[in-house]
Amino acid sequence: MTSLKTLIGSNGPAGGAAPTTRARGGTVAPSVTGVRFLHTSDWQLGMTRHFLQGEAQARYAGARLDAVRALGALARDRRCDFVLVAGDVFDSNLLSSQTVRRTLDVLGAIEAPVYLLPGNHDAYNAATIYRSPVFRRECPPNVHVLAATGGTPVAPGVELLAAPLLSNAPLTDPTAEVLADLAADGTRRILVGHGQIDVLAPESPGPSAIRLAALEAAIEAGSVHYVALGDRHSRLSVGGTGRVHYSGSPEVTDFRDTAAGEVLVVDLAADGSVSTEAVRVGRWRFLDWTHDIANGDDIATLDAELAAVADADRTVVRHALVGTLSLADNAALYDVLNRHADRLAGCFPWDAYTDLVVCCGEDDLAALPAGGYLGAAVAQLRRGAAADATAGDALALLYRLARTEAR
Repeated sequence: MTSLKTLIGSNGPAGGAAPTTRARGGTVAPSVTGVRFLHTSDWQLGMTRHFLQGEAQARYAGARLDAVRALGALARDRRCDFVLVAGDVFDSNLLSSQTVRRTLDVLGAIEAPVYLLPGNHDAYNAATIYRSPVFRRECPPNVHVLAATGGTPVAPGVELLAAPLLSNAPLTDPTAEVLADLAADGTRRILVGHGQIDVLAPESPGPSAIRLAALEAAIEAGSVHYVALGDRHSRLSVGGTGRVHYSGSPEVTDFRDTAAGEVLVVDLAADGSVSTEAVRVGRWRFLDWTHDIANGDDIATLDAELAAVADADRTVVRHALVGTLSLADNAALYDVLNRHADRLAGCFPWDAYTDLVVCCGEDDLAALPAGGYLGAAVAQLRRGAAADATAGDALALLYRLARTEAR
């Protein structure tokens, strides 16, 4: 087993599975045996989310580490030869020693070698977390940092071809160097990189974009047999070979994630053929909801749908509500959303798509002050509420306060 020092020195709970896919092309001369490994990426341990409050943030941080425990158990149950993390193990190079130590404890409990590739969040630069005293001193013997560009043998006839990021903002394709002059010599190679592939942003790929054509040429030539990528937080197969994959993050990170919370179990056979299986290990969900709200019936429907959310304490709902409400209905909606915010890990408005107008009808006036300074304020706010959202919000707040006082 290659030691941590060699790799960074001078030479540089499981859920249901998706259908298995098998890749084409890229065969090699027969080797001793096939290998099975677990491809994952973008753990971003230490990540915080601005929309999570208090204890929910702490539970979410714990859930990201729990996802690593789950993939370790999956690697054991599926008898994986190793775990390969394609970048962004950590959310930053500037994390607490507590985060590093807890991560190393979890990695040390995985019953297989674990290979970590530095990504853009935890680049192998002068400030890298991988050179920190805590990491170097307490790194378990089964954990290896792929800090040097080039090959690392992991099994007879099998090599990891690492393209670590040495900067948070690279200026060139990080895989170009390892692909240069690569011979198809019978070695089964797993290229591991981190970054966006050019075809996913064809209008502005940028200088650091990974060139899909170069990857597919190496696969066609038989010098590379699987490409393990990180950076995208949703699982994705790219191109037509079936051998270029983003694993996605093992726990959801954003509302735009479409296939997060999964890892890939990869079989690389002795003849170079490849099959992949996606397995869910994450437990959290970030949901976008849009609703038209016009009356009490619509509010009751929303209430029932929120009440039916499973695993509420691990679910975040970002809602976009559109409609016109009376002050009474708006107060009822406020109560519903506040009640479910206590149950859910998060429940908050999607400001860019929320368009609620609050109008003061004749029935609402009975609950509002009619005389004195407050009565004058109500009259002024009522006149401005139709055109001014701030006035409408103030009127709604005044209504809720008056209703509370009446109780």
